[in-house]
Amino acid sequence: MMQLVYLEIYKLCKQSRTYYAILALLFIETVVMVSGYYQGAEILDIVLANLKDTFYFEGNLLNGNLVIYFILNSFWFHVPLLCMIIVSGMFTTEYEDKTLQTVLMQPIVKWKYLLAKYITAILFTVVLVLFLAITSFVFSYAIFGTGDLVVYSDGLSFFQHEDAFLRLGYAFLVGALSLVFFSVVSLTLAVLFKESFKTLIVAALFLIISTLLLKIDLPNDFLNQIVYFKLNNTWQHFFTFKIDWPLILINSALLLFYTLLTIGIGLFVFQKNDTA
Repeated sequence: MMQLVYLEIYKLCKQSRTYYAILALLFIETVVMVSGYYQGAEILDIVLANLKDTFYFEGNLLNGNLVIYFILNSFWFHVPLLCMIIVSGMFTTEYEDKTLQTVLMQPIVKWKYLLAKYITAILFTVVLVLFLAITSFVFSYAIFGTGDLVVYSDGLSFFQHEDAFLRLGYAFLVGALSLVFFSVVSLTLAVLFKESFKTLIVAALFLIISTLLLKIDLPNDFLNQIVYFKLNNTWQHFFTFKIDWPLILINSALLLFYTLLTIGIGLFVFQKNDTA
């Protein structure tokens, strides 16, 4: 099994599109930082317009912590899309090149072969989030410096630098679960549709619909708590005044369940599909 995982990692590292995705990530991150540099002060003025008449704010509120928060808010559509493109190609490329059929002619267990791809996809996604987190913290603090974080989430909240640093780190950590889920979904869709064009269209549609449904409240409170698209915003709970740890842990466990369920569906379909 480990040899299969190593092989999938090697193939992923040899593909040029993997590095294009990383460059695209850096480009988007740069755009967000440039926007924060030129427009961040205006955004703060709008948010704090009423409070400035009553309170005196000391220090630089446009700092690295705020820019990192901007990055977090900007990346939960672009990064999943990049991950879905790369991960789905791990299967569709081999299917279209007919190398998948050649591989399966070897003495290899089909479900283990696909499971190795799932494991590689998860590792790739986690590494991508880790890369994003490190570059965001390093560049934001180097360019904008440190300071208190002011955010508007269920009301205006202020967090001191040390507290803000921990909250942002936790947000990246929990946000990685959401990205892993979308990566796993894209690989399962690749197993179902096989062709890259069809898979990318359906994967992009799935991501768009999930993003739209996130803003829609369902008529049933229980459904609002358990449907997958309501769980993808869990990282935002780190920016309320008091962190609701039980809610975050429950949401993370549910998202992990959906991820494992999606993997199970992919393995079942792939194992039963004789034509591969």
